[in-house]
Amino acid sequence: MVLVTGATGQYGTKVLEHLLHKGIEAQHISALVRDAAKGQTLQDQGIELRVGDYADVDSLVQAFQGVDTLLLVSSNDRGAVENRTVHHLNVIHAAKAAQVKHLVYTSFVTKPAFQHLAIADFLTSHAQTEQAIKDSGLPYTILQNGIYLEMIPIFAGSQVAETGLILFPAQEGKASWVLRAELAEAAAHVLTTKGHKNQTYVLANTEATSFQAIAKDLSGSLGKDVRYQSPPVEEFQAILQQAGVPEMYIGMFTMWASAVAQGMMEVEDATLATFLGRQPTTTAQFIKQVYN
Repeated sequence: MVLVTGATGQYGTKVLEHLLHKGIEAQHISALVRDAAKGQTLQDQGIELRVGDYADVDSLVQAFQGVDTLLLVSSNDRGAVENRTVHHLNVIHAAKAAQVKHLVYTSFVTKPAFQHLAIADFLTSHAQTEQAIKDSGLPYTILQNGIYLEMIPIFAGSQVAETGLILFPAQEGKASWVLRAELAEAAAHVLTTKGHKNQTYVLANTEATSFQAIAKDLSGSLGKDVRYQSPPVEEFQAILQQAGVPEMYIGMFTMWASAVAQGMMEVEDATLATFLGRQPTTTAQFIKQVYN
């Protein structure tokens, strides 16, 4: 029995699709949901729903009964970072209590000495979770996923086709952008093949791309000149404030832009390509698909 948490989210749903595509019978797949009503589509496919909440250990222990392999999709809790970590620790505790045989965790690409950089809190949560998994004694696989390609349109802005301008303080930094669906496919590969226990995999692209290159690719797809400007962070924040962007989003954009500028996600790796059996979708291919 394979159980996928976060099963109704965009990533979890794709993992389940790939498990079925790989020939795993629905009767051997279960999905953790907080609200059974939201999992009706999954249930219609024959996937068993297990109701549980990351914040409720007892519900998790019950939900994990009889599970051999568990995919822990990292919490998307919007509150304090500590909430995310606590959620993960609850899952680890419950998995051990339920005698799960293999725990697979979706982490994030990282580099040494990240503690004082822009996404320190975000990465600290993942680092704490990875260490807790190792300390638990459970056989594990850690998937250090790269940043989603799907974030590029968000960072470029919804009006980029009209304005011909990307305004984002990422300087000349690069990131190894990856397609969410391909990360999910790689996870399904790990869940359905052997030899992955007690391994940590970096799932990034085989190329890293800057926003200068993204602007060039956008120019080609849109048939018009797209420029990239990287203003100082304070100027960028002031522009967004004047445009009425909520502070929460200003903080998020600033954090990720600074992380790209610092090179925190410039991690080229061939593991994802190996798991997929093909080259991952490139930034240029993604832009052509989205802005066509």
